[in-house]
Amino acid sequence: MSCEHIAHVKPQPPKTPQGCEECLKTGGQWVHLRLCLTCGHVGCCDSSPNRHASKHFQHTKHPVMTSLEPDERWAWCFVDEEAVDVPKAALPYLR
Repeated sequence: MSCEHIAHVKPQPPKTPQGCEECLKTGGQWVHLRLCLTCGHVGCCDSSPNRHASKHFQHTKHPVMTSLEPDERWAWCFVDEEAVDVPKAALPYLR
């Protein structure tokens, strides 16, 4: 792994653990949820109609997100376009 961004994230709790922040506001639907490891934003995955997790990265440049799906333990760096290990500090916020 070559991602250096993961070493700099300080995971925050999910702002909207019940679902995608934008979809909840607009009545949208999601397939899977992703948690921003910089600010706690919860967005929907790229298989969802609105792709809010990717849009969050494009807007904020927060580099790393992780799955917020039950029992999934993986993270993704948008900048380096590679999978990274989930930081231990994020584990309490996952399902």
